[in-house]
Amino acid sequence: MWYDLAIVGSGGAAFAAAITARDAGASVVMVERGTAGGTCVNTGCVPSKALLAAAAARHDAGDQRFPGIATQAAPVEMAALTAGKDELVAGMRASKYTGLAADYGWEIIAGTARFAGGPDAPVLEVRRNDGGATPVEAGQYLVATGAAPWNAVGLELAQLFARLGVTVTVAEALDRLAPFDEPEVSAAIEDVFGGEGISVVTAAAITSVRGDATARSATITTAGGRERALAYGQILVAAGRRPVTAGLNLDGAGVKTGRRGEIITDECQRTANPRIWAAGDVTGGPQFVYVAAAQGSRAAANALAGAGRTVDYAALPRVTFTSPAIASAGLTEAELIRQGVACDCRVLPLSAVPRAIVARDTRGVVKLVAEARTGRVRGVHAVADGAGEMITAASYAIRAQMTVADLAEAWAPYLTMSEGLRLVAQAFSRDVSRLSCCAA
Repeated sequence: MWYDLAIVGSGGAAFAAAITARDAGASVVMVERGTAGGTCVNTGCVPSKALLAAAAARHDAGDQRFPGIATQAAPVEMAALTAGKDELVAGMRASKYTGLAADYGWEIIAGTARFAGGPDAPVLEVRRNDGGATPVEAGQYLVATGAAPWNAVGLELAQLFARLGVTVTVAEALDRLAPFDEPEVSAAIEDVFGGEGISVVTAAAITSVRGDATARSATITTAGGRERALAYGQILVAAGRRPVTAGLNLDGAGVKTGRRGEIITDECQRTANPRIWAAGDVTGGPQFVYVAAAQGSRAAANALAGAGRTVDYAALPRVTFTSPAIASAGLTEAELIRQGVACDCRVLPLSAVPRAIVARDTRGVVKLVAEARTGRVRGVHAVADGAGEMITAASYAIRAQMTVADLAEAWAPYLTMSEGLRLVAQAFSRDVSRLSCCAA
């Protein structure tokens, strides 16, 4: 059967593309070899955040920071917790993915696809999961097969298990936790981990792993060549993700890939074959479901209508769901300097933010990166409770090319964490220790 758009994969990029195509009246088919919905709803964002929320509830129950309130954290019934997570995932997969496909009217073929027919006449050969093979021909093709673990949520998982009562050690190969964030962010989250009893070893390489069904040990070699043997019941590897492209016969279809297997595209998501497009984690870009959705939607519009739409990453928000969360948007201080732009930065401790003070949790910082000459805000980075919500406002400020002065004069509701944005902007002209809600 012939379609306007054939999509390989069924995650965020795939669904955004399919919805865009159906809204334009195009016929769509989707091929998925595993569980429909992709990484985010099945094994990534949704289940991990559900478990993180549960772990946070248990942690808060054992937290005695408020006078006059005594609570305690009971043991965890892991089977019940996991079952609840699975039920949530199944419900969201049905409502946000498979149900949408039915509503919009496209078929999801359960099977494994590979390109055939050569670069000039690409066709998908689909080996169905229920047996047999189906050829799929389309005017345009989109590869949205995502990425596979390795795994990229080491900090989140470390804190999750620690809050569920597990003894945890984090071994980081680079010289600090969150090594691609600002140094002040790294220092803040390392203090958080230390305060919660999570051991951290940086500049460390795991040189060997041994064990049996009941116990395991890892030998860690530090930068100075010193070895440490650490014994644990389980070892979790969280060393990133790699694009899923094996078996697609991309070379035969005239699609170029990079050294990590990622599909190379232009800024409009087109591959080296003008009839084949790619979007989401498989392209090796920022691995966020909202990025995948943006790329998928634009790829479909470009493929079917020549729209020439691109994605602007200048104010891209990023969140690591530790507690307090790590969030950032825009450039780091080092990135701005590498562009040859003189930088002016301020760092505000959460001890200067009223919301953090009354919540009795002043762990964290807010850092604002600005151009020295113009005062234009180029980056915001935070470790704070609610940092993920705060960073949305920061992203808008960067996109609108606001200056430090603009941000310092902007409205901010009192006793919200987002007020930290206004306060750090005011720190460019005032002593941080003297900031208050009355500063104008």
